[in-house]
Amino acid sequence: MSEAAVKAPGVPDANRWKALVFIALAQLMVVLDSTIVNIALPSAQQDLGISDGNRQWVVTAYALAFGGLLLFGGRIADLWGRKRTFVVGLIGFALASALGGAATNEAMMFGARALQGAFGALLAPAALSLLAVTFTDAKERAKAFGIYGAIAGGGAAVGLILGGFLTEYLDWRWTFFVNIPFAVVAAAGAWLVVHEPAGSRNRSTLDVPGVILSTLGLVALVYGFTRAESEGWSEATTVGMFVAAAVLLIAFVLVESKVKAPLLPLRVVADRNRGGIYLSLGLAIIGMFGLFLFLTYYLQIVKGYSPVKTGFAFMPMVVGMITGSTQIGTRLMTRVAPRFLMGPGFLVGAVGMLLLTQLETDTSYAAVLLPGMLLLGLGMGTAFMPAMSMATQGVRPQDAGVASAMVNTSQQVGGAIGTALLNTIAASATTTYVADHIGGASGRAQQQLVQLQGQVQGYTSAIWFAVGILVAAGVIALTFVNAGRPGGGAVASSGEGAEDELPVPVIAH
Repeated sequence: MSEAAVKAPGVPDANRWKALVFIALAQLMVVLDSTIVNIALPSAQQDLGISDGNRQWVVTAYALAFGGLLLFGGRIADLWGRKRTFVVGLIGFALASALGGAATNEAMMFGARALQGAFGALLAPAALSLLAVTFTDAKERAKAFGIYGAIAGGGAAVGLILGGFLTEYLDWRWTFFVNIPFAVVAAAGAWLVVHEPAGSRNRSTLDVPGVILSTLGLVALVYGFTRAESEGWSEATTVGMFVAAAVLLIAFVLVESKVKAPLLPLRVVADRNRGGIYLSLGLAIIGMFGLFLFLTYYLQIVKGYSPVKTGFAFMPMVVGMITGSTQIGTRLMTRVAPRFLMGPGFLVGAVGMLLLTQLETDTSYAAVLLPGMLLLGLGMGTAFMPAMSMATQGVRPQDAGVASAMVNTSQQVGGAIGTALLNTIAASATTTYVADHIGGASGRAQQQLVQLQGQVQGYTSAIWFAVGILVAAGVIALTFVNAGRPGGGAVASSGEGAEDELPVPVIAH
């Protein structure tokens, strides 16, 4: 990286707002990809001849590579430089997307998805840590993370709209090819305008045992939850994955407590505020992921919406997230303690989720779905924004990459848990309902109605659990996150004393 790409510590970067545009664009691309491919999956499965048993690997290959390599990716960003890691991640993601769009068989598709996940694991921590070291003034940080939080929260829903359009009017391959212009523009812009503070790299020797243990442990954990969804919680391989994950991650913690230059310095997660953020955010993602899945099925299967109409049906949630993040969160972040944004935000989201437990086969969109999704979006947007900021605030610049990776790891693991756990609850409730009511159904039409009612019963049963999970996230945020409101000055970003506590005020993720 050229000298021009490094700025003096403590001096605001003149191009920081331009840099935010390209960092946010890259984040949008990664978040879009989490849902856009799901819309295209049925068409891709048919074209490539992927069996029903193997189709899950289109999603699982990405999740395993992304979740397993996140901590490693965060450490590479600290070691190699965040700007360079960011650009390499973007270029790699674009090439992997091109490979996926050009896939001619299932092996090529699965390989492309795994590569997307690996480069995403470089890109995501680098993007968040670039924000953390670029915006150190409390008020500017609030605005920057408000925009970033809105994209992180609303991008998945936008992916449903874009995926619907591309699949319905072009071809499923465009759900991959669309990443290429995103990546090229973001990489070119970042190379020109993103600057890193001097002295923010961590040039310590790479912790190889930590890399191996964390990667294998996270892969085993994510795969365990993925397999539990399809094969059951008591299946031998599922149980084996969970046991292996526990052993590997415990060994990882022990190694990190002993080595001189750990992959994940335990001070990053041991801080009360950051620990509360990682935990509450992970819980919130569990509820959110399950809801996206159930509402997509509900709108398309029960209500008969097209993919495009389904995507637009999620717009109230997107609008709510953008409003909560850029208006409520940003305006209040420097005025109130972060727990008073996060806790109430999660609880407002729980109220929105509570409305959605009233779903039936003939539920009015305007009366139930619209206000439920709007409240959920407002709450999540308000909570995510300070969470994103505080997760990286007050850490040493040399640890910013790995602290950012922990944000993504909590989201990735939360997503895997949410999909597996809530799907299992829904499937069980559906089976019970159908078994209890199918005997009284006479004729094919009534039996089909019972099947639909059973599906809706399954969705609402799982959403009830999601309500409880969001309430727990709110309680944890109010209890654990005890930092005061951020002051109007610069955030501590260097020096030995900066790794634990934030300056007087704080926020959590």
